[in-house]
Amino acid sequence: MVSKTALDAIYKEQREFVINDKSVRRDALMELPVDDVSHALIISGIRRCGKSTLMRQRIGKDTDDAFYLNFDTVKLFNFDVEDFELLDELIASTGKHNLYFDEIQTVKGWEIYVRSKLDSDFKVTVTGSNASLLSRELGTKLTGRHITKELFPFSYMEYLRFRELKASSENFGKYLDNGGFPEYLKTGNENMLGELVEDILYRDIAVRYGIRDVNSLKALCFYLAGNFANLASANRLAGLIGVKTAKTVLEFMSYLEDAYLIQRVPKFSWKLRTQMMSAKKIYFIDNALARAVTVPASNNAGRRLENAIFWELRRHYHDIYYFNEGGNECDFIVKNKNVPRMAVQVCYELEHGNRQRELTGLQDAMKSLKLDKGYIVTFDQTDKLRTESGWIDVLPASDFVQMMAK
Repeated sequence: MVSKTALDAIYKEQREFVINDKSVRRDALMELPVDDVSHALIISGIRRCGKSTLMRQRIGKDTDDAFYLNFDTVKLFNFDVEDFELLDELIASTGKHNLYFDEIQTVKGWEIYVRSKLDSDFKVTVTGSNASLLSRELGTKLTGRHITKELFPFSYMEYLRFRELKASSENFGKYLDNGGFPEYLKTGNENMLGELVEDILYRDIAVRYGIRDVNSLKALCFYLAGNFANLASANRLAGLIGVKTAKTVLEFMSYLEDAYLIQRVPKFSWKLRTQMMSAKKIYFIDNALARAVTVPASNNAGRRLENAIFWELRRHYHDIYYFNEGGNECDFIVKNKNVPRMAVQVCYELEHGNRQRELTGLQDAMKSLKLDKGYIVTFDQTDKLRTESGWIDVLPASDFVQMMAK
């Protein structure tokens, strides 16, 4: 429990933080709904990716009617469901009706409280760092009363704004190295990245799910950080990290995914069973974060480029697959409204030794999915090819990402 005096002091201290915000504008700000008092806005994403910043930018200059409270602080560690009554009193004393709650998921019963505020015509915005926990609680207590927006570390375009750079292949190379975590870009302190992973593994996963074998969880995370953009077999990984069953590996991977450290990408198929049974490719949230916790093997230029392109696609689309028929693979198939819209092959450098393989995989995907255009994303090459399957644009990564952002 906390006292009303302590709660008031924390609110006033954090309010100064909101008023004095001078952060770089996030692209997601323009995608947030406006003036909807019937639905709670939920901003979810990995720790330290900028959710609090996006929330403060949403508040903007309208601080007079904004009540902001960040629950992810040791000062509110003992906040429990009974303290919501004190919070109500504090909110009433301020006369504010736009409520902004940072990491409120740490408090048991938060979703019931948010529902009560919506019923009382308050406007509510919430952030959280665990997709599964948020969706489970929202689904039971806020069905039909919430809108969710996912946030990721800086995109390439946001990185350019932050660094005050112009788009170019050279600067995309810098983005591949530096990643998109705002705090790391400000300080250059790689220890911060290692501490972030530790926080997620222990606070967001081990404690929350009661995992005793934290060493195996960490081993799996570090292995995936060093082997992203590859297929992952649960049976093989079980042996590598020293757990008894593939089921444990799958559970661990689902926790890592819910915490936004990884994403598993299924094989494209019109048959759901084939999607479920086929091996999935793994992508790690950020190249710099992966480098901070694993061996240099993860610095493979081609896989780092593929990883970065995946997350750029993921910012715009949720349904992403890989294509593999007869051993010919295309890295990404993007579906929108259950219709395949885009086929994308990623190749750091298109050259004589890999040209046929890359083209064949992309062409097979285009033929199978009846797409008359495909893309090969390279580091810095440009070309346009006419094939029997349709046109193929060869684009530098910097140009492709700018195209996606339009």
